[in-house]
Amino acid sequence: MRVLRAPARLRPRSVRAKIVALLMLPVVSLMALWGFAAVTTASSIADTETAKDVNSELLTPVAEFITAVQGERTAALRRADAPAAFKAATKATDTAAAALRDGINDSSSDAALIDSSLPGRIDKLEADADGLAALRASATAKGAKPTAVYAGYSAMVEHGFSVTGALTGDKTAADASGARVVLELSRAREAVAQEQALLGAARTGGELTQDQYALFVGAVATRQALLEPAVADLKAEHRKAYRKILDGTGYAQFQAVENRVRSAGPGTSAVSAGLLRGWDSAASGVLTSLDAAETKAGTGATAAADPFGWDTLGASGIAVVLGLVGVLLSLLVSVLVGRGLIVELLDLRNSALEVAGRSLPRAMRRLHAGQGVDIDAEAPIRRLAGDELAQVGTALTAVQRAALRAASERAELLSGISGVYVSLARRSQVLLHRQLDLLDGMVRRQNDPAELQELYRVDYLATRMRRHSESLLILSGIAPGRGWRDPIPLTDILRAAVAEIENSSRVQIWAVPKVSLTGGSVADVIHLLAELVENATAFSPPSTQVQLRAARLREGGVLIEIEDSGFGMKDDALADANRKIQSEKVDLLDAKQIGLFVVNRLRERQGLRVEIRHSRSGGVTAAVLIPEGLMRDDMPVGEQQQASGGRGLAPASALVPQQRLRGAGA
Repeated sequence: MRVLRAPARLRPRSVRAKIVALLMLPVVSLMALWGFAAVTTASSIADTETAKDVNSELLTPVAEFITAVQGERTAALRRADAPAAFKAATKATDTAAAALRDGINDSSSDAALIDSSLPGRIDKLEADADGLAALRASATAKGAKPTAVYAGYSAMVEHGFSVTGALTGDKTAADASGARVVLELSRAREAVAQEQALLGAARTGGELTQDQYALFVGAVATRQALLEPAVADLKAEHRKAYRKILDGTGYAQFQAVENRVRSAGPGTSAVSAGLLRGWDSAASGVLTSLDAAETKAGTGATAAADPFGWDTLGASGIAVVLGLVGVLLSLLVSVLVGRGLIVELLDLRNSALEVAGRSLPRAMRRLHAGQGVDIDAEAPIRRLAGDELAQVGTALTAVQRAALRAASERAELLSGISGVYVSLARRSQVLLHRQLDLLDGMVRRQNDPAELQELYRVDYLATRMRRHSESLLILSGIAPGRGWRDPIPLTDILRAAVAEIENSSRVQIWAVPKVSLTGGSVADVIHLLAELVENATAFSPPSTQVQLRAARLREGGVLIEIEDSGFGMKDDALADANRKIQSEKVDLLDAKQIGLFVVNRLRERQGLRVEIRHSRSGGVTAAVLIPEGLMRDDMPVGEQQQASGGRGLAPASALVPQQRLRGAGA
């Protein structure tokens, strides 16, 4: 099964970033849930605020306008009996119409967002309000038919209900009983108002016509179909007001008159005084009570709704508060835990860097210098206790102790090797000095040129063996036995260095400045130059020459260059050679290019500067800078420059063994 891995760019690189990502994932998830709850709660609050605005700007003015039109309808049909009541009703309707226009104009809600058909319905209702004057004129005209007047006002009421129905499609407050239930109660109240208007018109006309009777019976059926079921669907606190109305004597008397009129049927008997006894007071009382209960259950409840109350916020509000507390606690715990982990990791990293960068190298330097190291003091033993990070620290301490122990054992091994070097070198030196003394005596007594040449070759070999023996002492940190008290000319030093190699005839020494070296540095400089010259002859073709030059520098000191015409060295090999020459540490276990380590020790002891670089001929040039402090002038500066300007060659092979320098202590 393939394991899907995240792209490298998406993966955190540092441990700090990984810890932060690990801790922030649950926090972000919790914040997302809290954000959802907060948005939901805010949406509920916004919906409640919108419902309150719609209620105050549209629903309430529309409901008041409908009530006013219902009253004016009844007054218009009874205008002949009560003209003052009609006038008062028209005044109330005009006031409600003005409030309706103001509400529509001041509405901050987008009607189209509430319901796509709402703008058209509002325009139609507003046109009805503007057409009240025309409707009144037709109602008060001579010969006006009551059914036409009734139909005109009823159509206006129906348009108001259509606006209310569209508005109830919006989200309303939780305190309002179902908006659709309230709308059904409004229609039931409209049926009661229709009954009152029809019987009022019939009483004024002295007869309940067949059309009026049919409308009356339809209104009764509508009221009976809507009122009782709608009341049953109300909330308990709103149902109580309606039950009081339905169980009251006024409503019972209202129903009794309804039943008598329906039983009497159309005609004059239905509007007789005895049949309609108590009708006006009962109908008006029921309408007033229904209007008050409807307002309390609908627009009044919405107006009293608290956007920040329990019914609006409820469980979502608690979820928001608890979610916020959870987010804050999660952030706090994550910060504390993450910071603790990061601090421990940083301490662990700093401890590791301290060990790798300071403690361990310092102990290594002491071991290389031959000084003892207390491992328990440098890296105290830690108990394997605590969490995983503490155990990692214990493991690092164990690694440090192992490294110190290995370095200490290596130092002891190197010290033993150095002792062996010194012992062997001392023994070899004694034998070689005796051998050289014997060779000198034999050379002085020999007259045969062939035999003399063979003795010279043996003398060269013995001299090289003596140099190798001295190399062992130098690597062991002990000065060789040879030494001079007086300054020695640089020319003699160069010739002596060349004389200590086997192929001295391949070396060409150019004119040398007439300067001398202090006696204490002569042996080391000869040995250093001999090692470099021998390398030049060994790593170049036998048919080529090795050039040995020396020049006095203006800045001070003498620069000696040893140039061969070999195949050269690669850049990495050249850098490795210079590193071995200039490094502060010498690894006696590295058997490769021991001569470079000898040069390193001699360079450091005399304060010389040695560098190997590419030559212009394609080979290698070894440059040695002898500082001014080791030089002694043999003649004035002007004469030195004149002498150094010459290009004469002096073959190294012209030297004889007697002419080679031998230390006073040899």
